[in-house]
Amino acid sequence: MSTSTTASVSTHILDTSAGRPAGGVAVQLAARPGREADWQALGGSATDADGRCKDLPALPEGTTHVRLDFEVEPYFLKQADAQQDAPANRDSGATGVFFPEVAITFAVNPGEHYHVPLLLNPFGYSVYRGS
Repeated sequence: MSTSTTASVSTHILDTSAGRPAGGVAVQLAARPGREADWQALGGSATDADGRCKDLPALPEGTTHVRLDFEVEPYFLKQADAQQDAPANRDSGATGVFFPEVAITFAVNPGEHYHVPLLLNPFGYSVYRGS
């Protein structure tokens, strides 16, 4: 929850290739108090069956930049195991995942809430500031 001196962050993931939420994706949160400052790892969570992270750690006072790291490779490997002819395997000719992780960095202001959804598919992704 944001306060007048801190921002807050939430996220969710939609697998656009399957048309459903991406559950079980690990998400790590880091913050820093300025462009030149070092990143501070704050901890993480995993998406639930609805694709949402409901328990990300709070941001420290003075945070100006936030990074969300999504570990998507295990999710896509699990999907490929469940569906042997998945486009991720059939079309690429490769056995790995094209985007094994996604890192999103954004600026924040105290007192504001930032909902940052990740729209994900095997060969691309998109993010935006939601509400």
